[in-house]
Amino acid sequence: MTPVQAHAEYRGRLCFGEEMARHTSWRAGGHAHRYFEPEAVDDLILFLRELPASEPLLWLGLGSNLLVRDGGFPGTVIALYELDDRIEANANAEVEVGSGAHCARLAKFCAEQGLEGANFFIGIPGSVGGALAMNAGAYGGETWSHVLAVEVVDRSGQVSRHHRDAFETGYRHVKPPVPEVCYLRAWLRFEQGDPAELKRGLRDMLAARRDSQPVGQPSCGSVFRNPPKDHAARLIEACGLKGYAIGDAQVSEKHANFIINRGAARADDIEDLILYVQSEVQRQHGVQLQPEVRIVGERAQ
Repeated sequence: MTPVQAHAEYRGRLCFGEEMARHTSWRAGGHAHRYFEPEAVDDLILFLRELPASEPLLWLGLGSNLLVRDGGFPGTVIALYELDDRIEANANAEVEVGSGAHCARLAKFCAEQGLEGANFFIGIPGSVGGALAMNAGAYGGETWSHVLAVEVVDRSGQVSRHHRDAFETGYRHVKPPVPEVCYLRAWLRFEQGDPAELKRGLRDMLAARRDSQPVGQPSCGSVFRNPPKDHAARLIEACGLKGYAIGDAQVSEKHANFIINRGAARADDIEDLILYVQSEVQRQHGVQLQPEVRIVGERAQ
């Protein structure tokens, strides 16, 4: 990692050769050619205005749904997980939340405020910005079911606010009206509920998560989308792949739709295991599993 002097007009941490394994929940992956952590939105805007249009760009939240190949990312990574994590509620059961807020924190905040419908966020291991980008969901809930509007910035540094109807959304899918946008904040709507009951619900969800998922082990959460009227975990387990490993990458013995890093897995091991699981499910069940995880960068030479 080579730190460099940031531009006089913007603040933040700017460096070359940042190890992306430090910034992904799998704890694996190569280096970013250039890496920037802006201190504030104004710094982000100034940085983007100087970014060449041809430069590959990767927006980074908590890195919970991301695999950076061992050859690294040949462009600029902009880390947003500390940019804005404010959460505020009003009297109309509406919440304004910054994209840097952790989804679990949003769930707890809403439960304390007596806002019903947000408990599912406790099962999303990422930031609100990442949840908006992929319409993340858990326990039957989905992010965009509650979105009223969002504020985004595009790679030219232009900030704009959009009503939810400007976005095409579906299961783990979001298409914004402008390409290559980063979510800065969102306005969400919930229902009024009982705080005590909501807090009990959160405790029950956390207990169920501990019992059924490899909590505490490096993973990305669910690797594959559930196919229509089925579950990826059921198909993978039916193939006898629980515990199957390539290098230190292993299909979790606790939940078949999780791949864990047992300690020294390379990104290439994880990707090879993803491809093997896909091929086996296709061969044995005729179903082509689609990854939820985003895979970027270049394979190691």
